[in-house]
Amino acid sequence: MRILAIETSCDDTSAAVVQDGRQVLSNVISSQIDFHQKFGGVVPEIASRKHLEAVELVIQEALDRAEMAFDNVDGIGVTYGPGLIGALLVGLSSAKAIALAIDKPLIGVHHIEGHISANYIADQSLTPPFLCLVVSGGHTYIVEVEDYCKYRIIGKTHDDAAGEAFDKVARTLGLGYPGGPAIEKRAALGRAIIEFPKPVIRDHPYDFSFSGLKTAVLNYINTARQKGQGIPVEDIAASFQKAVVDVLVDKAINAALEYNIGTIAVAGGVAANVVLKETMDETCRRNGLRFIHPQPILCTDNAAMIGSAAFFKWQRGYISDLFLNAEANIPLQ
Repeated sequence: MRILAIETSCDDTSAAVVQDGRQVLSNVISSQIDFHQKFGGVVPEIASRKHLEAVELVIQEALDRAEMAFDNVDGIGVTYGPGLIGALLVGLSSAKAIALAIDKPLIGVHHIEGHISANYIADQSLTPPFLCLVVSGGHTYIVEVEDYCKYRIIGKTHDDAAGEAFDKVARTLGLGYPGGPAIEKRAALGRAIIEFPKPVIRDHPYDFSFSGLKTAVLNYINTARQKGQGIPVEDIAASFQKAVVDVLVDKAINAALEYNIGTIAVAGGVAANVVLKETMDETCRRNGLRFIHPQPILCTDNAAMIGSAAFFKWQRGYISDLFLNAEANIPLQ
């Protein structure tokens, strides 16, 4: 089955053709980063307008690269939430129009389910159950993937997502947007010699809170400025990154061991961080766990992951109707 998938949840316009949930025939991404950098983050109205300008061309390019026409498509997968409501509506409206025009099933996909499903592309032998650490600009979860399309949330963030904390610290250090790659680049030049806190949430051992860590970094910078001291940007970046990575890895590993899950996967934009992948890989090896991670292009927002998720939803009878609406906030179920 060949799924034409569309993803417009934030600031990347993407379309892909995915066969049988695991083989990517094309994956086209049009980035808006250059338009949002001057504002230090994504501006929803600009994102929506740029999606409108790009979506038709991106869809056609995805079909062309897969050497297909609309008549060769078996189903339309699309992100319907969570995300920026205006951005989501562009992709969802396009998907509905195509599904109606070619009389093919419409399959709505939860954005986080898409990120998790990127691992089915990364490792074609991967099957549930497994544990997935989802870390992105808007989400941080530890999810037990009990079966295809069946999830149990073991841990979640109480405030800032990991990627959001990266963006805010990068902005304070004057490193620009997006913060994750900027922090990682400068951290490689520094030393993790500053002891930033690693929050523990009482009675919720697998939940996250990055607000206190972010505040500690900002206080460190402000105190140094007030004393007229230099700001060791590289050391701050390295120390902050280590604190985030240590928390993510420790909680994911402990959850896998407690729930007797032998495989850990990662997903989301922050999962492209090299230090996170190396630390997770090493810690999994020490604990006899298998580690799966998608290539960087499948960590950031892309339509291939949506096409993968849509296939497995279609297999299990999850077909959407044309009344499907965009949802800015919707839980993973």
